[in-house]
Amino acid sequence: MNASVSGETTSGGLQRLPRALELNKPQILVLELGANDALRGLPLTNAKDNLSKMVELGTKAGARVLLVGMRIPPNYGPKYTADFVQMYKDLNAQYRTAFVPFLLESVALDSSKMQDDGLHPNALGEPPVLDTLWPQLVPLLKKNR
Repeated sequence: MNASVSGETTSGGLQRLPRALELNKPQILVLELGANDALRGLPLTNAKDNLSKMVELGTKAGARVLLVGMRIPPNYGPKYTADFVQMYKDLNAQYRTAFVPFLLESVALDSSKMQDDGLHPNALGEPPVLDTLWPQLVPLLKKNR
């Protein structure tokens, strides 16, 4: 079940997650949010708190959580950019989730695999994105058997 919304922030995800968990009762929750918070320059403490609450909600609902990190362009400044990356590492360390540090690792710097906005993969970029996610997702899927 894909409950994503284009342009979603962590606050929007947190508002929608309880109902999605109740309706769908997932065994696995893939949580990839935060980039839109950062691109809007929102306080990272808010994003981290929201992600933390979502991990806790997913776990409480019985789902195994795969936390997926993102990166932002460096023009947000070295501290904000580094703090953004660290946010996902800290959450992973705190909750010991399955973890992908950067979803677009294999495509972000390859313009042939990115849309013109430089932020989203195109059709050529989707298979490598799956290759990045799959090694962390497979063990969670095997636990469902």
